[in-house]
Amino acid sequence: MHYYESEDLKRFAEVGKFRDELMKKFFDYYNKVTGEDGALTKREKALIALAIAHSQQCPYCIDAYTTACLEAGADPEQMTEAIHVAAAMEAGITLVHAVQMHNVLDRYGA
Repeated sequence: MHYYESEDLKRFAEVGKFRDELMKKFFDYYNKVTGEDGALTKREKALIALAIAHSQQCPYCIDAYTTACLEAGADPEQMTEAIHVAAAMEAGITLVHAVQMHNVLDRYGA
């Protein structure tokens, strides 16, 4: 048995077991944001979600948004590029925080 079981994704709604009204509000919001074209197409939204799923390392989301990307017409090359964009962003976000280290070093005259 693995910690993350792909079958468990089907149980997501159970998270609302003790506060169903909150889960319903989440799903209403979630479906409105991700489930229809707006300023972004469903394909673009699915690619963004896939990239975030990888950067946040959520196996459930990776499974769900790999499928969503394919269903929305994205191809493996686009999906891979989206993941690389997320990886580049994470690297840049990590590196830019070195400015804080430089600020401290400057205060110490290093």
